[in-house]
Amino acid sequence: MKIPIFPLNGAVLFPKTNLPLNIFEERYIEMIDYSLSGNRYIGMVQQKQNNDLYDVGCFGKITVFNETPDKKYLINLEGINCFKILKEVETDHKFRICEIKIMDRLSNGTLHEDLKPKILENFKKYNYYKNININLDEISDLNLIDLLKLIVMISPFDVSVKQMLLEQKSNKEFYENVLSALKIEMASREKTTSIN
Repeated sequence: MKIPIFPLNGAVLFPKTNLPLNIFEERYIEMIDYSLSGNRYIGMVQQKQNNDLYDVGCFGKITVFNETPDKKYLINLEGINCFKILKEVETDHKFRICEIKIMDRLSNGTLHEDLKPKILENFKKYNYYKNININLDEISDLNLIDLLKLIVMISPFDVSVKQMLLEQKSNKEFYENVLSALKIEMASREKTTSIN
């Protein structure tokens, strides 16, 4: 399977999530036109410092799009599945196209909802430390897996951390590593504060 790739650091897509995007760069406007003329798929991938792509990403389908008067796009991408990049395809397009293999991720094992208060408590502290204004009441009704995905998508974690969390093979690993990421960020903040 070949799909256009959108390497946007910090923007992580998970299966069964929605990612609104504002497309304004010429090559990515061309990418949206290309996608809309076919199956409407786009692969979201993080990019390394040397511009190489990480091997694992998530592709989604454009479910809503609006073209603005200045010929830009506002789209919604609905996550379908994770993938592994097999190879980049040579094309004349200004954007990148890759051949991918679909992977199952975050489908092994179950999580008990009684783990939710611990993750919410740590996310609340994290938001306080990072000065992020989010209404926890609005997200506390999400099931635990959807809550974890949302935390990763909206938190300003480092690219490598977001990538590591996207690549988790089981729900249990995902929970434990999201919790660890929150705690590590808060511990490093406390250490920096105490030094100053």
